[in-house]
Order: sequence, then structure tokens, then C-alpha cells
Amino acid sequence: MRSLKYHVATTLDGFIAHSDHSVHGFAEEGEHATDYFASLKQDYDIVLMGRRTYEFGLQFGVTNPYPWLRQYVISRSMTNSPDANVKLVSENIFGFVRDLKAEEGKDIYLCGGANLAGGLLEAGLVDEIVVKLNPVVFGAGIPLFSETAKQTALELKSNKVYANGVILLNYTLKA
Repeated sequence: MRSLKYHVATTLDGFIAHSDHSVHGFAEEGEHATDYFASLKQDYDIVLMGRRTYEFGLQFGVTNPYPWLRQYVISRSMTNSPDANVKLVSENIFGFVRDLKAEEGKDIYLCGGANLAGGLLEAGLVDEIVVKLNPVVFGAGIPLFSETAKQTALELKSNKVYANGVILLNYTLKA
């Protein structure tokens, strides 16, 4: 059985992007980035993205952001995928995720966004939260989770402090 991991960069004040959905200000280079890209190839074979997360790449012409992974965009408003390698899911989202988790294979990378993560957390489908805590404050923006997220106790599984100030925190959900 696969685990669903919300693997996400955040600011010290809990934002995954600015209010305009831009992400300037996050540490982009360093050992944490090398580790992140290695984990994408080593740990995952499926990625789930919310529509806004996927559209972020589209503005730069990126239609196939993770070509080595099975890619799904969760959206009720997108009607067509601009890339044959990216499948859209618009109905029975929680059932779809449960089915993916029941398959054999590597873990599932939930890369964003806040609404999708909040809904999946509320539904009890998130197994781990992997936070790349960046040494920056945005003051406002897109939160780590939407308001639909419920209070959830976490247990620290591991952590790593990088020389550039990024801290990788890996949590499991307490039973």
C-alpha cells in the first residue's frame, strides 16, 4: 500500500506561495534542492496536483512537469489536459486517491495546493507531511492548508537542517 505524502515548501509564517501564486523568495539552490529532486525520483511514482499548482507551470509553458511520474491534476473546472501525460480527475476525488493508495508501488507525491491538501487531510488520506521550512516570511499568501483542514496531531519522524537555513521536517499523522 502506498503512502500519500504532502511534500511542500513553506515559509516560517506558513505560506506556500504569495497571494498572486508566485513563489519568489524560497531558497532555490543548495543541498536541500538536491535532496528534494533526488527524493522525487527515488520515493515517488505518482504526483497529485491541484489545478492552481499545475497552472503555475503552464504560465511558463510547462505542460508535463514530472515526466517520470504518473501525473494527475485534481480539478473541477479544467475540462482538457494540455498534455497527454497529465490526466485530469474531477469526480470522486477521495475514492480515486484511495484506489491509488491501494495499488502497489512507490509513494504518492502531493505537491499542492492548499485546498487539495486540506481536503485530503480532512478525509484522512494524508499519511505524511514533509515540510521544507524556508527561512523567509511572506506576511500573506496561500496557506499551507486551506480552512477545511482539521486539527491534526503529528509526530516528527525525521528532520534535517541545511547550511542555507532550510529545515526539512518529516511528520507522520498520529493515530
